[in-house]
Amino acid sequence: MMKQHHSRQTAGGIKLSAGLVLLASLAGCTQDSTDLDQYMASVKARPPAQIEPIPEIKPYVRFIYPGHDIDPFDADILKPDVAPGADGGVSPDPNRVPEFLEGFPLDGLRMVGTVYQGKDLWALIRIPDGAVHRVKVGNYMGKNHGKVTKVEETKVALLELVENGFGGYKEQENTIALSDDLSAKK
Repeated sequence: MMKQHHSRQTAGGIKLSAGLVLLASLAGCTQDSTDLDQYMASVKARPPAQIEPIPEIKPYVRFIYPGHDIDPFDADILKPDVAPGADGGVSPDPNRVPEFLEGFPLDGLRMVGTVYQGKDLWALIRIPDGAVHRVKVGNYMGKNHGKVTKVEETKVALLELVENGFGGYKEQENTIALSDDLSAKK
């Protein structure tokens, strides 16, 4: 019981001394502030600065582009004009068995030479792992159903079927030129 009474007196003493310190610090704030009052009076006596007027807001004038009556957010404008296949367009043969070189993208294949076998000129094509395969006119290679249309000493011409973005296909010519870089001469 005695200890509780002593701790209450200590807490009360701390509060009393904190109050005295605060009172003493406030007494120091009552210094002379005439210089501050003079400065405030001189600032208030100055004439006010000019305020620029608010700029006039120009009214919005709507411009209508002539001939643009289609809503750009209408999904129907993305539909093809003709149903796929109805225009006699091209499409890959679903019944044709894909050839080995159709498993590689065209940019991964390199032409490294040619060879005659009988009357046919064959192109020698190197695949990414280094193996060499031969192709002639009528063979397929590349991921886009590329049919070899011509084999020359320096290039192979292909006719690819690429998607047209509307669910159909379009024909696109492409070539693989004879590679003379060091990576092809492994």
